[in-house]
Amino acid sequence: VLASRISPESQQRVFNPALIRPPGALAEREFLAKCLQCGLCMKACPTGGLQPTAFEAGWEGLWTPMLVPMVGYCEFNCNLCGQVCPTGAIQPLPLEEKKKIHIGLATVDTTRCLPYAYERNCIVCEEHCPVPTKAIYFVQKEIPLREGGTLVLKQPKVDPNLCTGCGICENKCVFKDRPAIRVTSAGE
Repeated sequence: VLASRISPESQQRVFNPALIRPPGALAEREFLAKCLQCGLCMKACPTGGLQPTAFEAGWEGLWTPMLVPMVGYCEFNCNLCGQVCPTGAIQPLPLEEKKKIHIGLATVDTTRCLPYAYERNCIVCEEHCPVPTKAIYFVQKEIPLREGGTLVLKQPKVDPNLCTGCGICENKCVFKDRPAIRVTSAGE
């Protein structure tokens, strides 16, 4: 047990952007001390987005829950993970409070996003954003065409103040191999 706490991840000297904890999770040291690795939160997740960690949180964090947006997302109107956690490692938040929690931040990869890289319209990420004010918005940009003339494209942007990091944008992105919009634990 002592050796598992020596790793840089468990001492919080290394930041793993892929480690997105469920909403209501305690600070990492406290979370790891309380989490039993029972899997109840993962079973309760309606989208299957909560998955067990491998070594994203070091040895001590093995089999603790993390959100994997490629698999599923954090449902906006759900707080089941906190309700089923037997130890309080994930706090049982009221639904209205849970909706305001930031577990991560989405970023647009302009080298893959259709409106940026391929000059094609796509509004999938914005359509699926569950935040009432939409954390993903568009900026219209005129693009000169090869044959002459111009094309007006809607290019997506992420408002970091509104993005909760739920991961639905990454989950629904048309690129399934490596989505053009990805969520990391930044801003949690």
